[in-house]
Amino acid sequence: MTALQHVKLGIYYVVHLPEADDFDFWRERARALVQCEIPPDRIAWVEPSGSGDLFTHGERRMPVPSDDARQVRASKRFVSLARNAILHSEPERFALLYRLLWRLQATPRIMEDKADPDVRRVEDLAKNVRRDSHKMHAFVRFRLVENEDEDSEAGEHYVAWFEPDHHILRANAGFFMRRFANMRWSILTPRGSLHWDGETMSEGPPAERSDAPGGDPMEDLWRSYYASIFNPARLKVGAMLKEMPRKYWKNMPEAALIPELVAGAQKRESAMVEEGALEFEERPDTLATIDKAIHACRKCPIGQLDNHAVMGEGPQDAALMIVGEQPGDQEDQAGRPFVGPAGQLLDMHLEKAGIDRRGSYVTNAVKHFKYVQRGKRRLHQNPGAKEIDTCRWWIESERAIVQPKLVLAMGASAARAILGKTVSIAKVRGQPIPLEDGSELWITAHPSYLLRLEGPAREEQARLFDADLAAMRERLAELSAP
Repeated sequence: MTALQHVKLGIYYVVHLPEADDFDFWRERARALVQCEIPPDRIAWVEPSGSGDLFTHGERRMPVPSDDARQVRASKRFVSLARNAILHSEPERFALLYRLLWRLQATPRIMEDKADPDVRRVEDLAKNVRRDSHKMHAFVRFRLVENEDEDSEAGEHYVAWFEPDHHILRANAGFFMRRFANMRWSILTPRGSLHWDGETMSEGPPAERSDAPGGDPMEDLWRSYYASIFNPARLKVGAMLKEMPRKYWKNMPEAALIPELVAGAQKRESAMVEEGALEFEERPDTLATIDKAIHACRKCPIGQLDNHAVMGEGPQDAALMIVGEQPGDQEDQAGRPFVGPAGQLLDMHLEKAGIDRRGSYVTNAVKHFKYVQRGKRRLHQNPGAKEIDTCRWWIESERAIVQPKLVLAMGASAARAILGKTVSIAKVRGQPIPLEDGSELWITAHPSYLLRLEGPAREEQARLFDADLAAMRERLAELSAP
């Protein structure tokens, strides 16, 4: 889009970034524009295209703040996130950051609102950049380049090829300079290159994969070392692929060993599951894995009773997660959550509140039915704090996979499973509690509590229960709105 087109759309100022990762330049321009009270919809931010077309036709000169212009507010959290987010490859990142900075002037505490779409988007961009930097630190592999000039005194030179998703090359130069201070090295990427001669860091143009060397004699030694330290008991394939995507394998000498090592590890894991010896190490990465693992879990006395684990059910991408205490007798027999009397009462109140249970993910804080045998009957017993805390591993794993926008905890056990501490339902019910992952927790009574009441007491608690669900439904609609 040319500057003339920007003007036709009502955009009066076009800011050209000299570099795609130049935070200091963006901050200087953004501060001046805020002081001159230029709203976000009157600015276009353009990063360098490499084509030489700077769209200069029709631009207005940048405004200059007056001497008495107001000070620009920017919290430490905003600046920290912005420094990372600006390295993202998202073209709209500059406009997004300016819009958030503009809003900060009127709402200084907006960065504390985890549900705000601009805040959440900036957090996502910064998180992706941090992940990309982590991948660069972990997967850059230097290879020795043969020195064609035998008389040269320059010494050995190592070259690495890496394909970052974002503009992180210059931001990570210091890490490699400190870590490989005594080496002469180059890092080549499609976005640019870095060169260190032991004293001076320099930048170079983008490179191609063919510019990097193929391999060196040290790689056989490295492969042997990798195979020797590979621990099949700790392997989680999904987690490994998430942390070490296949796109990086071609640059890593040990990657050729991975398929064979994984196959052996999977056989060993299956044997461990069959024996009930699964350890709490890396989190399961699928609901099916959790389902299989909880049936083998014997980490607390409840799992050692004559019962069956009951897995949660519902869409994997559900916006709402409903958490109860534990399966009851009927749930244990059916292998499904909330199918007994409490579940039927829950369904009735959910329908009354306009909440579709089929679109929600329904689960329990504790995965096995705790009971005491009385003749032929199994009488329900409440799980203890230690048992709830032990089972938090599974509910946290479910939350990490489903990633709901809102979690409804029904009862004190469910609330403890989410918060890690016991709270008073009477004090916290019906109000949002922000969680670290950006979702919200709402707490209410468990339907089984209503079943134990009679007369006016039951009517009053049912009214409160309905009010909690109605308030939660309204909040869920706000969070799910585009």
